[in-house]
Amino acid sequence: MRARSIRGTGTVAVVAAIAVAATACSAPGGGDSGNADSAVVGIGYEPESLSPLLGFGKDGNSKIFDGLLTHDAQMNLRPALAAELPKVGDDGLTYTYTLREGVKFSDGKPFTAKDVVFTYRTILDAKTNNASKGELDALKTVTAEGDHTVVFRLKYPYAPFAERTVLPIAPEHVAGGQDVNTGAFTTKPIGTGPYKLVSWSKGEKLVFEANPGHWGDAPKVKNFTMAVIKDDDVRATRLRSGDLDGAILPPNLAETFAKDKDRKTHAAKTFDYRVVTLPTGNKVAGDTAVRRALDIAVDRGAMVDSILNGAGKEAYGPVPTDSEWFTEGTERAHDLDRAKKILDDAGWKPGSDGVREKDGVRASFPLWYVSGDKLRQDHALAYASDAKKAGVEIKVQAGTWEVIEPRMPKDAVLAGGGSPADPDFDQYTLLKSDLAGDGFNNMAWYDNPAVDKALDDARRSGDKAERAAAYDTVQRELVKNPGYTFLTHIDHLYVVDDRYGTLTTQVEPHDHGLASGPWWNVEDWQPAK
Repeated sequence: MRARSIRGTGTVAVVAAIAVAATACSAPGGGDSGNADSAVVGIGYEPESLSPLLGFGKDGNSKIFDGLLTHDAQMNLRPALAAELPKVGDDGLTYTYTLREGVKFSDGKPFTAKDVVFTYRTILDAKTNNASKGELDALKTVTAEGDHTVVFRLKYPYAPFAERTVLPIAPEHVAGGQDVNTGAFTTKPIGTGPYKLVSWSKGEKLVFEANPGHWGDAPKVKNFTMAVIKDDDVRATRLRSGDLDGAILPPNLAETFAKDKDRKTHAAKTFDYRVVTLPTGNKVAGDTAVRRALDIAVDRGAMVDSILNGAGKEAYGPVPTDSEWFTEGTERAHDLDRAKKILDDAGWKPGSDGVREKDGVRASFPLWYVSGDKLRQDHALAYASDAKKAGVEIKVQAGTWEVIEPRMPKDAVLAGGGSPADPDFDQYTLLKSDLAGDGFNNMAWYDNPAVDKALDDARRSGDKAERAAAYDTVQRELVKNPGYTFLTHIDHLYVVDDRYGTLTTQVEPHDHGLASGPWWNVEDWQPAK
């Protein structure tokens, strides 16, 4: 689940180091911050590739590319490279798209139906390293009928298929002539989007400029830079110093800008959750009794209040409690006494130091979070504190993903995920047993036949009531055997210079970098002169 995955950010710095770093770093946009026709924003992490063939931009708003469809501010689908919404036939098995005419890629070459066919066929090719290709499992064939019509035929009715056609279209004349996984297109892409990539300094910044040949209105923000600043404190410091025009910040740091008359804070509702993976391969974390006990030992309300400053809500699964897909009655109240009883009844007895033991196994396991991500650090420490009260020792450790990833089969991870477009997009990759060990998919190696069946039933049904019943099953099974401890759903907070006027946000996924935030539609901003 790398693209939307459950990933995170860089290293914590002490206050003195922050000040030094902020002074030493040159402006990430090459001095553009502060100009009316430019914007420099700070993000927490960057993609591994800029190729849509490998998963980049699969949920839209990629800046360099367009999909057949896109989302408006209310997350309704609307045409982009398609001239209109698709015509659906054959009881949901056929989707026909009529394409916009006269569209060109940023190198001046024409966009045609062949590029659409190339994009989808390449993503589904076994040689392509796209971790999200399972989201196109329903696709049987994609064919071009002339230059301006594309027909998708499905194996089974897949209710959210149109949502999957927001993924960006790649040019066959460029990407088709090179290795899909390692070729130059992965870092030097060409698309039809409102911006062109000027440069990408990995770990530092991505620089874009307006695409003069774009089929839409010309952006007033001509130069757009995304500064990759992994440390939350450093991002806030650089925003405060004027080095950035906007940034995503955790609640406690966004709060420090509340009285700043020159900047506005924008809150986005999200499906983004923080969760602890409880790997099946760990003798303690994989024990059902331990999982159930931790699920109610944790004080989610306190996390929302103290860590999120109220900017979020308690999480009991991947579906937020205010979603139409949430199953009422699956909320879990904080109940430390009951948690202790579950452990007692399962034979996990307190040792001399208060940590429980069973059959010579100590109730102790490590919990990793990504260095520099204060939000994950705070969640991890709070979770460990709650677990200790129940007699479970959790050793919190920080590291990079390079350190954490090899340990995921045995060690717990403070992770994140969430997708608002459709419950299939997040739950399938999070919980399906045959995806365990597939990169960042099913990080807990969760294995529940009832959940597997429900996920398949929901994916293959075009009936909303049937799908809702299947997802009810998933959520109820997670109460019985929670392979993950879901903690909170987080509102994303962004602080942006006031001169950019009235900005909007969408309901956002976990991935809150290039595609989200008030700059989801930076091409439509109307900056003050």
